[in-house]
Amino acid sequence: MTKQPAADLIHHPYRPPEGFAAPQAGVYKASTVIFSDVAALRARDWRHKHGYTYGLHGTPTTFQLEERIAALEHGLQCLLVPSGLAAIANVDLSLLAAGDEVLLPDNAYGPSRALAEGELHQWGITHQRYDAMDPADLMRRIGPKTRLVWLEAPGSVTMEFPPLQALVGACRARGITTALDNTWGAGLAFDGFACGADIVVQALTKYPSGGGDVLMGCVVTRDEALHVRLKLTHMRMGWGVGGNDVEMVLRSLPSLPLRYRAHDTAARQLARWFQGRPEVAQVLHPALEGSPGHNHWQALCGADGLAAGLFSVVFHERHAPDRVDAFCDALRLFKLGYSWGGPVSLVVPYDILSMRRPGSWPYRGTLVRFSVGLEEPAALQADLEQALQVLG
Repeated sequence: MTKQPAADLIHHPYRPPEGFAAPQAGVYKASTVIFSDVAALRARDWRHKHGYTYGLHGTPTTFQLEERIAALEHGLQCLLVPSGLAAIANVDLSLLAAGDEVLLPDNAYGPSRALAEGELHQWGITHQRYDAMDPADLMRRIGPKTRLVWLEAPGSVTMEFPPLQALVGACRARGITTALDNTWGAGLAFDGFACGADIVVQALTKYPSGGGDVLMGCVVTRDEALHVRLKLTHMRMGWGVGGNDVEMVLRSLPSLPLRYRAHDTAARQLARWFQGRPEVAQVLHPALEGSPGHNHWQALCGADGLAAGLFSVVFHERHAPDRVDAFCDALRLFKLGYSWGGPVSLVVPYDILSMRRPGSWPYRGTLVRFSVGLEEPAALQADLEQALQVLG
């Protein structure tokens, strides 16, 4: 008999025995999914997790992560996408059409606003920016073309914590769908669905991944019809995530509560320390008294609630922007870089006036955002102290 090594290797009949169990989920990577027969191929429904049809529609690995994230967010369904911005885009593209309007908080994640100003505008979808701290302003802006309102708690740079329930209530009174970016809360600080949001998204890139080495996002729902609508867009856009990236997030999830609390504890310690520094005009951290929206955070998360590892500092205006830049450059443990939620502490100076509506920002000094990693707080404080010397 003629040897056929390629065919023999590809179609080898051995299958490992069932019953293998380990702490970590197995990693399945596939574009093609094999069917037992034509009837199975034609009968398989990719819209629900009853089976497998194609890699983009799910594997045992992605299904496990989707179910765990849905549970984390107190939702019922979850879709995985390649980034947090892709999660926002999936919602926008699914729920908005030419002639519709979307409302964004003025302190929204910058790329979400850029998407509204770019592609959505080109497709005939308009947008407005509302004051996230003023439900009455949101009510005034909701019109007959409004189809979607985005919520974010807190603002990802300026850290104001909005009155979420009041904002959602204003939308529900008008029958408007709400989508909450809950990346900061990570499903731990508060329950977005309990606040009334229809959709909750996260950048899993941040705290769920925890390593600064994965790009991924999610869209979580509780309503089956809404989920299917979002999933149809997900299919048509061809969103997919790699099995190895899913494995990394799955591996990190068990330590998420421990890491989140560690980030939170260290960030509060450093934020309080900054409050006593003469170089600083304002510290922006939802859990600190005097920070915009502190009472909203306390009402939602509790006096002893969680508050992530982010805070921003507004320096006194006597410190010119170039000197604040020099302070950032002088940091040794804090690295210059976007994103947050990983083990390395990060710092970024922002030109807030270019990001906000005219007259909406009350401070004159330069703002710097800090993401506190997992280094010892004492070491980070020493780093900040030495870098502040460049301000004079």
